[in-house]
Amino acid sequence: MKINLIKKAAEEVIKLEINALKSLKGNIRNDFAKLIKIIMSCKSGKIIVSGVGKSGIVARKWAATLSSTGTPSFFLDASNASHGDMGQITSGDVLILISNSGQSDELKNIIQYSSRNKNIKLIGITSKRDSILYKNSDATFLMPNFKEAGPENIVPTSSTTAQLALGDAISIACMKYKKFGKFDFKKLHPSGSLSIKLKTVGDLMLTGKMLPMVFENILMKKALRIINDKKLGVLIVINKKGLTKGIITDGDIKRIAQKYDNFENLQLKKIMKKNPYSVDKDTLAAAALSKMNLKKITSLCVHEKKKYKKTIGLIHMHDILKSNIN
Repeated sequence: MKINLIKKAAEEVIKLEINALKSLKGNIRNDFAKLIKIIMSCKSGKIIVSGVGKSGIVARKWAATLSSTGTPSFFLDASNASHGDMGQITSGDVLILISNSGQSDELKNIIQYSSRNKNIKLIGITSKRDSILYKNSDATFLMPNFKEAGPENIVPTSSTTAQLALGDAISIACMKYKKFGKFDFKKLHPSGSLSIKLKTVGDLMLTGKMLPMVFENILMKKALRIINDKKLGVLIVINKKGLTKGIITDGDIKRIAQKYDNFENLQLKKIMKKNPYSVDKDTLAAAALSKMNLKKITSLCVHEKKKYKKTIGLIHMHDILKSNIN
């Protein structure tokens, strides 16, 4: 019996929070776009987010998500703000205050401080039109009145779930507004699984003296020495203008040796594979690996932009796999 009660309680919480998100979606109107424009026009480039209690925890998440998606932000502890931390708020900032009631005592001093400086824009996130926060904000987002989970409608659950979702919506909207893409995102996430997924061919390719490049007119016997020295199992064949004409691999050499008796005196241009596969340096390494698997090859030439014949690097399957990309 107790198990059924526990399951029912959990299902009720999730149901109420789903309903809260649906209500929140219905409240996304023109005032939401106004918030994004104010954030994007921030003169100092600094977004400050604050709240009290559970809303304060949500505010910290907002600041972290905004910062990680290209909108510099930090969390201001509302309690400490009245004891000196208010100095973190400066002219040109955008201040976001999150409060379900809009009446929290800890926020009143912050609201008063920001109202004295016309160059500080205050965005209020609340569910009460008659609150101090709503009345004193330059822009507002009115949250619906949610039914909280638990007894007596007193535990912040549905409201904080909706607050979290609104913060995510604002962060992603800002990303799209400023056209903050995956490569910008990668710069802010140099460690961890996200960075690995976003590694490009340009991050892993061999360049400069490491490149196994040879001219198309050299003989096979010289090419053999070079391929042994480079230890990559492949040679990129170029002409006098530096344009890529072909490629030759260890496997190709074995087949040629069986076909020709005097293969060491053959010029590379007569036996190389023409028009080798090439990828742009900004291609995701995972996509390059997929192409290698599809073509059943172990390496790709790398070019930049549309200069397909100008090889600037070589990406090998082993280098991708060593980076834990699969």
